[in-house]
Amino acid sequence: MARGSIKKRLCRSVAWVLVTAIVLLVSLLLLFRYVNPPTSAFILSYSLANPDKELRQQWVRLSDISPWMPLAVVASEDQRFPNHWGVDFSAIRKALAEYQSGEGLRGASTITQQTAKNLFLWNGRNFVRKTLEAGLALALDGLWPKSRILEVYLNIAEFGHGIYGVEAASRFYFGISAHQLSAGQAAQLAAVLPNPKVLSVTSPSPYVRDRVFWIRGQMEQLAGLQYLKGL
Repeated sequence: MARGSIKKRLCRSVAWVLVTAIVLLVSLLLLFRYVNPPTSAFILSYSLANPDKELRQQWVRLSDISPWMPLAVVASEDQRFPNHWGVDFSAIRKALAEYQSGEGLRGASTITQQTAKNLFLWNGRNFVRKTLEAGLALALDGLWPKSRILEVYLNIAEFGHGIYGVEAASRFYFGISAHQLSAGQAAQLAAVLPNPKVLSVTSPSPYVRDRVFWIRGQMEQLAGLQYLKGL
């Protein structure tokens, strides 16, 4: 009986911890729906690893960002963004089918998942991190409007060493504010997002140049600025 009582108390304690963690997480997500996050997990990691290097970031509202920029990242990374629930299960099934047929395993992360990862998690491809990312993405999509997800993503995404957010990137690479970005400049910034530590805006490789050209074509195929009007 004593052993059974200990197990029951342990289960209750674990359940209490889980419920408390979920309540705290939901509260934090609701807060960040209206209040800009003061930092992100990725920005903190960079600051701790590079205490002597400059960190560039300046928060701007989505309305102060050129409309070409959200279109460019959607065209580049997540064309079903207006329609899925934070996780694109169709893209995941397609990626798994390609892997099983002998092709390499490609990423199927949505912009919502990348926002969750950058804000709360760490880099890597392990199962635990991907599971947490998917759960957080579903919660974000349920608690935030799509426009808020885009705003947070564009303000915490890494565009180069120590360069976070589209405002800092626009000023560093082009000498203009994010509000002034042209369609071509937005495509240039979006093109390096898969790996901003390797891919360069200022010295684009043939791969980056091809990617910019492809993104511009996708932006036109998605009906241009009309595609995100309803968000």
